[in-house]
Amino acid sequence: MSDITDLPAPALDVEGWTCPAPLRDRPRVVMGHGGGGVLSAELVQQIFAPSFGGEVLAQLGDAAVVSLGGARLAFSTDSYVVRPLFFPGGSIGDLAVNGTVNDLAMSGARAAWLSCGFILEEGVELDVVRRVSEALGAAARTAGVEVVTGDTKVVESGHGDGVYINTAGIGLVPAGVDLRPQRVVPGDVVIVSGEVGVHGVAVMSVREGLEFGVEIRSDCAALGGLVDAMLAVTPDLHVLRDPTRGGLAAALNEIAQASGTGVVVQERDVPVPPAVANACAILGLDPWYIANEGKLVAFVPREHADAVLEAMRAHPLGKDSVVIGEAVQAHAGMVVARTGLGGTRVVDLPIGEQLPRIC
Repeated sequence: MSDITDLPAPALDVEGWTCPAPLRDRPRVVMGHGGGGVLSAELVQQIFAPSFGGEVLAQLGDAAVVSLGGARLAFSTDSYVVRPLFFPGGSIGDLAVNGTVNDLAMSGARAAWLSCGFILEEGVELDVVRRVSEALGAAARTAGVEVVTGDTKVVESGHGDGVYINTAGIGLVPAGVDLRPQRVVPGDVVIVSGEVGVHGVAVMSVREGLEFGVEIRSDCAALGGLVDAMLAVTPDLHVLRDPTRGGLAAALNEIAQASGTGVVVQERDVPVPPAVANACAILGLDPWYIANEGKLVAFVPREHADAVLEAMRAHPLGKDSVVIGEAVQAHAGMVVARTGLGGTRVVDLPIGEQLPRIC
């Protein structure tokens, strides 16, 4: 098989691309507002949070943890607008289940029930709707979660891009589990559960008709079982986060800012598969900022790190887990990478989004 560097440069439809760093003083919504970076945070903090209020919402976690009748429940909702609807390794149906299940898992909860809302565009083939529904149902069964309620709406042709899906999920948080970034302290070990950047590049490759010499398949998967294995070692994990929109860089920055600690990452230890690295090099993208749909980042007390890492590697979805860094007292709220040459660089929160419409 030819090396990727021997392949001819792909023909790119650059007119259809969206600027990853739109101007922040625009009076209208831009694609970057949905990218999980600075623009997304400003939208939530300046418009949504003041409008809705509430202490639970102010925590801005992947899922809200609320008390009801003596039980602690995790509650999360997410919408999926990926284009194309089907991609190597998954589909919008898989994402709709796994994304919400994973948001619940990041609070330590095992998902129990999902709601599902379909927004269909007039003219979409019913066979496409059937395929998406079957994929969603299969993903739910694999994740051990039941779809118990739903809704369907249809919008006029040209206004829906085929199929959009919203799912909301509820799960029970076990006693003694308290996962939130405010618990992170200097000395915590940072672990990532596997190779990063795979999902975003897999979606982009089929969207833009690009070939990189090898097929890149999405890592889309439900992480509840992996989290269960970690919590079986100790319930005293400090925080978990699935690095979806904004990728690994956004997840680390959000945790650093919320915890008031610094984070130091060893650049050479972050696992980026060669095919993703080569694709990003050709296209001028940074794999640290590309969405993942089957990976998690954990901040673990140092005394438990070795045992937790061993448990992660024993699980199929965590077999490639590695330590990539630690929380530190210096440069509070900032993420710094130590390069292979011995220097350092700041890993910023992205402004907008490198690859829109990938989840």
